Amino acid sequence: MSQTFRALSALLLSAALLISGNGLQATLLSVRGELEQFPVALIGFFMSAYYVGFIVGCRVAPVIVRRVGHIRAFTALASVASAAALAHALAVEAVFWIFLRVVSGFALAGLYMIIESWINETVSNQTRGRVLSVYRIIDLTALTAGQALLAVGDPQSFALFAVVSIIISFALVPVALTTAIAPKPIDAVDLDFSNLFRTSPVAAAGCFAAGLANSAFWALGPVYAQRLGFEIAAVAGFMSAVIIGGALSQWPVGLASDRLDRRIVLAATAAACALTSLFMTQLATAPLWMLVAGGVGFGVFALPVYGLAIAHGNDRAERKEYVSLNATLLFLFGSGAVMGPALGSLAVTLGGAPFLFLHIAVVYAALTGFSIVRIVQRGAPAPEDREDFAAVPRSTPAVFDLDPRTQPAAAAPAPAQEREKETQGP
Repeated sequence: MSQTFRALSALLLSAALLISGNGLQATLLSVRGELEQFPVALIGFFMSAYYVGFIVGCRVAPVIVRRVGHIRAFTALASVASAAALAHALAVEAVFWIFLRVVSGFALAGLYMIIESWINETVSNQTRGRVLSVYRIIDLTALTAGQALLAVGDPQSFALFAVVSIIISFALVPVALTTAIAPKPIDAVDLDFSNLFRTSPVAAAGCFAAGLANSAFWALGPVYAQRLGFEIAAVAGFMSAVIIGGALSQWPVGLASDRLDRRIVLAATAAACALTSLFMTQLATAPLWMLVAGGVGFGVFALPVYGLAIAHGNDRAERKEYVSLNATLLFLFGSGAVMGPALGSLAVTLGGAPFLFLHIAVVYAALTGFSIVRIVQRGAPAPEDREDFAAVPRSTPAVFDLDPRTQPAAAAPAPAQEREKETQGP
C-alpha cells in the first residue's frame, strides 16, 4: 500500500494544490464582489458561470487529452487556470469576471479529470477504496486550507489573486516531473437520463437538490457572513467550519445509510439540513461562536446529501451501469449548481442575507417530501443488492472509476472438483 501512495504522491499533491487554490478563489470572489458593492445577483452568477464551464470541460477534456496526451493537456489547462485567476485583479468588472469563471471551470474540470483518471490507472482493485478515502480527505483538507488563506491578505488587494495563481501554477510541478507512466486516453462517458429516472428518481432528485442548494451557499455564504457584520477572518472561519462539519459527518451518516433504507437517511438528513438552515436565518445579531456552530451543523447535514444520493443510485443499478449512471447524476448536480446561485441571489435580493438559507431550506424540504413519497410508493432494495456507502468528491466523471462499487464483481471460484478436473485435463 505504501508503494501505491509513493507512486501517487505527485498526483495527490497536485490535486491538493488545485483544490486549495480553487477553494480560495471562489470565496475570494464572493467577498471581493461584496466589498465592490456588486449586485448580489452578479455575485451569484460567478458560481453559476463556473459550473457552466465545468460541465463543458467534463465533456471536452477527454478530446483534448486524446489529442495531445495527459501531461501536455495538464500543462496547458493549468496555465489557463492560473492566468484566469490572475486576470481577475486586472479589471474588477462583473461581466469580465463571469467570463473568467467560465474559463476557470472549464480548465479545472479538465485538470481534475486528468488527475483522477491517472490515479485510477495506477491503483489496483484491492487498494481502490483506500485511495478514494485518502483522496476525499485531501479534498476536504485542501478546501479548508484554501478558506483559511483568505484571512492572510486583503481581499481588495492584488495579493490574494496572485496567491491563487501561484498555488495553481505550483500544481504543474509534480505532474510535470512525475516518472509515473501516463495512462490510456480518457473515455467520454455517455449520459443516460431515461435509465436514471427509471432506476432511481430519489438519487436524481438528491443530486439536483444538492447542486441547487449547496452551490448557492458556496457562492453567497461569504456574502451572508459579511452582511451579518463579520470581519474577513470570521468569514474564513465560518466557511471552514462548514467543511469541517461535512467531514465529521461522512462516516456516521454513511454507516447509518448502510444499515437502513438509504432513502430514510437521505430524507432525515435533508430535513435536518432544512431545519438548520431555518436556524441560520435567525442569526442577524448572533455572536461569532453561534455563526461557527451553525456552520458546522449546516455542513454536517448538507455535505453528505450528494454522497447519499450517489450511493442510493448505485443500489438500484446494475454494476455495469454504475459509471454512466454516476456521470449522469454528476451532470444533474452540475445543472442544479448552475441554477442555484441565481436563485439564491434572487432570494437575498428580495429578503436580505438570511433569505439565502431560506432558499436552501425550501430546496431540502422539497427533497425530504419527495423522498418520503418514494419510500411509500416503492420498497427498499434487498440487503444483498446494496453497496457500501462511499464519500465521492463532486469532481468529474473520472472519479467514479476510483470507486470500488464501479468495478466488475469478481467471478466466483470454481468448486474443488471442477478445479481438479481442470488441472487434470480432458
